[in-house]
Amino acid sequence: MGELHVVTGAFGYSGKYIAARLIERGERVRTLTSSGHRANPFGGRVEVHPFNFDDPARLAESLDGARVLYNTYWIRFNYGGGPFTHATAVRNTLALVDAARRAGVGRVVHTSITNPSLDSPLEYFRGKATLERALVDSGLSYAILRPAVLFGREDILVNNIAWILRRLPVFGVFGDGQYKLQPVHVEDFAQLALAMGQADGNATVDAIGPETFTYRGLVAAIASAIGVRRPIVSVPPQVGYWVGRLLGGMMGDVTITREEIRGLMDGLLYTSSPPAGTTRLTEWARAHASTLGVRYASELGRRRDRERAYL
Repeated sequence: MGELHVVTGAFGYSGKYIAARLIERGERVRTLTSSGHRANPFGGRVEVHPFNFDDPARLAESLDGARVLYNTYWIRFNYGGGPFTHATAVRNTLALVDAARRAGVGRVVHTSITNPSLDSPLEYFRGKATLERALVDSGLSYAILRPAVLFGREDILVNNIAWILRRLPVFGVFGDGQYKLQPVHVEDFAQLALAMGQADGNATVDAIGPETFTYRGLVAAIASAIGVRRPIVSVPPQVGYWVGRLLGGMMGDVTITREEIRGLMDGLLYTSSPPAGTTRLTEWARAHASTLGVRYASELGRRRDRERAYL
């Protein structure tokens, strides 16, 4: 058995791919999770511990002896207060970083976002910047990974664009749709995370894929991949938000938020960095055309159901 590696959210999305690669490499893997009853794809090969954010001693104990902590924990949007807010996610992650420091964790590989800023008017990007600063100041060895958008079998954004394209006669993009984004495949992200876990020295890496799309171009590429033809029209952002809210209400979900629209339109999901992944979304979407967007992927559904595996 190899060294201990701790992954937050190994039964979720990106954390699952990181854990799978660690197991393939023969490492001992532990997950910290709030979904301990979710379907476990790893059986007894992954130790399961609760987060214990409210118990610093137990949280540090769960990290004791860890060679690397891979942190993917975050909240996509504020909803309903309690544990599902950015403020809670920031507070909990600060506790996690402190616990890692007290436990003597050898290295932290932390998932952030492209273009975080302490001065950002958007709480998501400001919160991510706060956590980057805390990790840098902690004295821990670290690698900060900044993905823009992840795509893969369990993703939400790309899947739900395809779902809308399959069902509605027209697709509306916010404004002119010329703002850019650089999706990275979740397997490429996991591979990068493991490489950074093994690396020496502190690093901050824009974890972006090899293709850069305008938002309008991304929608067109997905439509082409799944074999549908739809007019792609420009709509005022506020109109797009309310259409998204209507769709979300029909599906019992939050499809898009005002902050997500603004971050997208402000170009915060684009950087000038070289790509860190090699999987092209256009090729992946064509290869998965028979399943992409066939079912709606619900963010709130995943939050509510802590037993079923992500679909």
